Amino acid sequence: MRIVIQAILLASLVTACTAPSGYEIELEEVSIPMPDGVRLAVDLYMPVGSEPGEQFPVLLEYLPYRKTEGRGRRYPLFSFFVERGYVVARVDIRGTGNSEGKLIEYEYTDQEQEDGEVVIDWLSKQPFSNGHVGMFGISWGAFNSIQMAMRNPPALKAIIALMGTDDLYQDDIHFIDGILHFDSYEVGQDVDNVVPGAPDYVIDDEFFEDRFDTVPWLSIIKQQQRDGPFWDRASLNERYDVIGVPTFVIGGWYDGYRDSVPRMLQHLRAPVKAMVGPWGHSWPNDGYPKPLMEWRHEAVRWFDYWLKGRDTGILDEPQFAVYVRDWHPHGLELAEAPGHWRFEDGWPLERAESWVMNAHPDHTLGPSTAAEGSHELEYVPSIGIEAGGSVMWYGDFAPDQRPTDEMSLVYDSEPLEENVEILGFPRASLTASADAPLAHWFVRLSDVSPDGSVSLITGAAQNGGHLRSAKEPEPLVPGKAYPFDVDMHFTSWVFPKGHRIRLSVGNSQWPMFWPTPYAMTTRLHLGGSRPTHLVLPIVPHEPRPVPSFLDPAEDPEFPGYRSIGSGTVSGYSELANVERDEQLGTARVVLENDTATEYPWGVVEYSERITHATNDLNPANTSVMGEYTITVRLPERVLAFKGVIDFQSDRENFHLVYTRRLHRDGELIREKTWRETFARDSQ
Repeated sequence: MRIVIQAILLASLVTACTAPSGYEIELEEVSIPMPDGVRLAVDLYMPVGSEPGEQFPVLLEYLPYRKTEGRGRRYPLFSFFVERGYVVARVDIRGTGNSEGKLIEYEYTDQEQEDGEVVIDWLSKQPFSNGHVGMFGISWGAFNSIQMAMRNPPALKAIIALMGTDDLYQDDIHFIDGILHFDSYEVGQDVDNVVPGAPDYVIDDEFFEDRFDTVPWLSIIKQQQRDGPFWDRASLNERYDVIGVPTFVIGGWYDGYRDSVPRMLQHLRAPVKAMVGPWGHSWPNDGYPKPLMEWRHEAVRWFDYWLKGRDTGILDEPQFAVYVRDWHPHGLELAEAPGHWRFEDGWPLERAESWVMNAHPDHTLGPSTAAEGSHELEYVPSIGIEAGGSVMWYGDFAPDQRPTDEMSLVYDSEPLEENVEILGFPRASLTASADAPLAHWFVRLSDVSPDGSVSLITGAAQNGGHLRSAKEPEPLVPGKAYPFDVDMHFTSWVFPKGHRIRLSVGNSQWPMFWPTPYAMTTRLHLGGSRPTHLVLPIVPHEPRPVPSFLDPAEDPEFPGYRSIGSGTVSGYSELANVERDEQLGTARVVLENDTATEYPWGVVEYSERITHATNDLNPANTSVMGEYTITVRLPERVLAFKGVIDFQSDRENFHLVYTRRLHRDGELIREKTWRETFARDSQ
C-alpha cells in the first residue's frame, strides 16, 4: 500500500542543520521475514522527491501498539523526520497488530529482541537505506530501544529513549518500588493484544490459537513478586557497560519514568546526552504541561551526527539539559510548570551539597541534633490517595497533601530565610519498627506554603520485606527497630523564601500500592546513634549556559483518522470517586474511561471500568475488579473484545480470575477464563 501526502513545511522554525529538504511523504506497508517464516508488519514513512538512488538513514519505532490504527498519531510525529531526510519504520511486534505469529509470552521477551535484531539488519540492507539505523520511542519504545542497544547490533548507530527505564522491577508499573501495583493499563493492553489486525480483523482458528487463547501477561507477571532473573534479563541497571551505542535519554518531571535519566548519564560508557523537562508521559512537542519544546529538532541533530556523519555541534554542548521547577500550588491540573532551563556538564553535579535535617520529637525538621524519642502510627490501609492514585505513581499532578498528612507522621522545617533549590534524589534515612511481620513505609517530600497548603514534590516507598534484599525477602521481626534508607524519585524544586520543607512518613498509599495484610502499629525512632533524618541535594546558584530550544512545529494531519469522543482517564481525577463506609471500614475508588476513534474502515470504541477496594479493619481483603472493552464497528459486523478482571487477596494468597470474551453482532462466540492462586511474597 502506498499513500502520498504533501508535507507542511515551516521554514520559520528550522535551522540550517535540521531544515526540511522539500520531501513529500509516502507511506508504504510491507512485511519483514523472520528466520522461522513469521512476517512482521511495518509501515515505512518514506521521503519522496529525492534524487534517483538517494539513500537515507532509517529510524525504527518497534511496538505492540497497533501501527495501522496508530497512523493518525504517528504520521504527524514522523513527518518531521521524513522531511529532513529519514525513513521512519514503525513495526508491530510479533503476534500484535498486523504482524504474524503467536503473541509474545510477556513484555520484553528474548523473542521480541531477537526479532528486533533481524528487523534492524533488514532495514539496513534495503535499497533506500544508507546502512545506518537509529531507534527511538516513548515508554515501550524507549524500553526496547535501550534493550536493543544492550545487544549492540552492527547497524544500530544511535538511540533516543523518551520516558523509559533501566530497571524493570523497581521502576515499571507492575511492582513500583518493589511493591505490587495494579494498573488498568495491564487489562487494556491484554485486550488490545488479542484484537486481530486492521482493517480486516480476521476471526479464524489461527487467531484463536495465536492470540485469543494465549495466557494473559498479567497472570505471569503478577507472580514475579520479587526482583531477580525474570526482571534482570532485560534491565540495564548494574550492567551499564554493555551498551556501546550512543544514547540520548529524555524524561519528564510529571512522568514515572525519570530516575533512569541521571543514572544512565552517570554510568553509560557510550556517548550519552540527557534531558529532563516539565512534562508528563508524553512527547515533549505535543504533551503537557507547558512549556513544550521541539525535541525532534534535537533528535535530528543527534541522528544527523551519528547516522549521517554531520557535525551538528550537539556534542559540543553540555551533556545535560534540565528544567528546574519553581514552586507551584497543588492541583490536579497544571497548564504550565513554572521554572527555567539550564545546561549541566553531567551527573552528578560537582557543586551539589547535602543538607541533613533531623526529625525531632516535636515534629520539627532541622539541622540540630534530635533528642531520642519515637512516634507511633496506626496503619490505615485506605489512606494515601492524595499522594499517589492508581495512575499517578510518582508522576502527573497531585492535590493538597494535607488529608494524607493528617494520617501520617509529619516533620516541618522552620520558614526558609532564602530560596533553596534541590536537584537530585532526596533521601530519607529512617529507623522504624512494626508489630507485624510485614509493613511498608512511604516517604514524601513536600513544600508547605505560608497559607498551609501542601504541594507534593517527590516520594518513594520501601517494601519492609526487602530491607535486606529485594531478591531474597525476609519477614520483619515484630518490635525490632530497622535502620534503612529510602531514596526518593528524581526531582527538582525551588523552595521559596518563607515556605517550609516537610517530610511525611506513612504506611499506606492506596490505591497506588497494594496494602499489606496485617492490622498493625508502626513506630518511627528519633535521635540516638542512627537518627531519622532527611538528606536534600542542594544546588547552589551558579551561572550556567542556557539551551535554546525551538517551539513545537505545526504538524500535518493524516486523513481519515480522528478522535470522536473521550471521557475522563480517572486515576483519581475526582477525589469524590472514593466511596467510604466508616462502619464497615471499606473504601472503594472507581476508575472510568471512554474514548472512540474513527478510521477509514469504521469506528473503534474503548471503554474501561475498574474498581479498587480495601478494608481498614481487614487490610488483607483488598481487590481490583472491572472490565475493559474494545468494540470494532465495521460496515458488515460489530466485534466486541472484552477482558474482565477479578484480582483479590487474603492474608496468605492472591487470587486471580481473568476472562476474555468475544462477541460478534452481540452474540458470544468465544470465552476463556484463567484462574490462579499464588502466595503473597512480601507483598
